[in-house]
Amino acid sequence: MRVLNIGSLNLDYVYAVDHIILPGETEATGEMHIYLGGKGINQSMALAKAGVEVYHGGMIGADGQPFLDACMEYGVNAKHIQIIEEKTGHTIIQVDRNAQNSILLYGGANQCLTEAFVDQVLADFSAGDILLLQNEVNLLPYIVDRAYEKGMQIALNPSPYNEKLDAVDMSKISIFLVNEVEGGQIAGTSDPQAILKTMLEQYPHARIVLTLGKDGAVYGDAHETHFQPIFPVKAVDTTAAGDTFTGYFLAGLSEGMSIPDTLRMSAKASSIAVTRPGAVPSIPLRSEVMEALRNS
Repeated sequence: MRVLNIGSLNLDYVYAVDHIILPGETEATGEMHIYLGGKGINQSMALAKAGVEVYHGGMIGADGQPFLDACMEYGVNAKHIQIIEEKTGHTIIQVDRNAQNSILLYGGANQCLTEAFVDQVLADFSAGDILLLQNEVNLLPYIVDRAYEKGMQIALNPSPYNEKLDAVDMSKISIFLVNEVEGGQIAGTSDPQAILKTMLEQYPHARIVLTLGKDGAVYGDAHETHFQPIFPVKAVDTTAAGDTFTGYFLAGLSEGMSIPDTLRMSAKASSIAVTRPGAVPSIPLRSEVMEALRNS
């Protein structure tokens, strides 16, 4: 089983600040670093580091060569990453002294996908393969419809959650990977148990993974539910925590691991990622995660 991720590629400009800047305020930064990021490539890197055969589809500008280099380094197949004239997407990220972040996103090349490009990418995949999507590229409704016609399993991380998702036929989604805020926006409630219950009623054939920050994560489908607490650590940067969890969860799922073991592996991977700065560089290798689990 292969995984195709049609997702974003962003250059992350990360600034260390005392506190998240307020309207009208000017604040000097302690440090500035440039990292490879974007929810799409973060999740592809997490999948690759977890040992999955993963292909990334997306678009970058002429300034995006570091992504191709990183794909080669970490084992992500980059044959479906296309270079176009638009600038690569980028973010400006503030990380405060408590490791909380605030993110400003410019879509750039991520918003330039065409139907012809999507058709070309999907032609290389077949029924049973997993398609992973987020909400940082355009044409999501078209991508979902075409992948569903091919019989692919569609995993959606609806982040950032906005009105663009209203056009997506959510009944075609096989796996939802949502945090508490996104789940609440879909279900119309802020209570985690109610979110899970409502989403399963709305999408009875789907698998739901609901991450709850410091309160752990919960999984539900038509047959079973499971809870996974966090592994407490001192966080440095939470930027890629959810993306790491997503990549490792789909890795376990694609390998036929039990849901409890998959959740535990995903939680441990996320706990390692938040102890490191940046997005892609913070995601641990599978060997690190398994060693940490053995020592837990």
